[in-house]
Amino acid sequence: MKTSIATRASAAVGIAAIGLLGLSACGGSMDEGSEGAGSEQSQDAGGMDEGGSSEESMDEGMDEGSAGGSTDLVGAGCEAYAEQVPEGDGSVEGMAQDPVATAASNNPMLTTLTSAVSGELNSDVDLVDTLNGDEFTVIAPVDDAFAAVPEEDLSALAEDSDMLTNVLTYHVIPGQLSPDEIVGEHETVQGDTVTVEGEGEDMMFDDAGLVCGGVTTSNATVYMVDSVLMPAM
Repeated sequence: MKTSIATRASAAVGIAAIGLLGLSACGGSMDEGSEGAGSEQSQDAGGMDEGGSSEESMDEGMDEGSAGGSTDLVGAGCEAYAEQVPEGDGSVEGMAQDPVATAASNNPMLTTLTSAVSGELNSDVDLVDTLNGDEFTVIAPVDDAFAAVPEEDLSALAEDSDMLTNVLTYHVIPGQLSPDEIVGEHETVQGDTVTVEGEGEDMMFDDAGLVCGGVTTSNATVYMVDSVLMPAM
């Protein structure tokens, strides 16, 4: 029976409530004073107001369409994620620019997962080229999820390259699945089936709860979760 490694941990994983920070448009006006130019100033102000409204609308449209589907984010942890990484390569917009292994390496919430897939935990397990080379849906345990795994279990996993590969590839589903497509049973790259149930922020990936999902990279859709999943052994 599939279980989450983290369910064996003595401490429950706590994840702060999350949502996405929006960019606020900023604007200003410069008044040029000149003698007897009252009506001209009024006309200029009217024109600038109209232009400002137009620019604001354009900015809002760009915000809604930016980051490759950022409006599809779902999960109670999205706000905390945006607060922790408001901009830069590891932010929602930044991750959208890179393939998934590269994008994850820039996200400070996914440092342990990045070590695991890049050969740092075990030099025989390097999945970077594989993950960057096709379209995937990646179930990504956050650092708190790995921290909840007993140290001896994590060490044993890191030392067994076959088991580590099985666990990591169990977190990867071929093809990109949006939040309105992810619920159901999906065959993973490892070969076993992962079950996604619930809706919205209450979605469960086997026994793992959703932190923030629908984060897109240039080749994948990422769902950050609060536990490390284990395939059937």
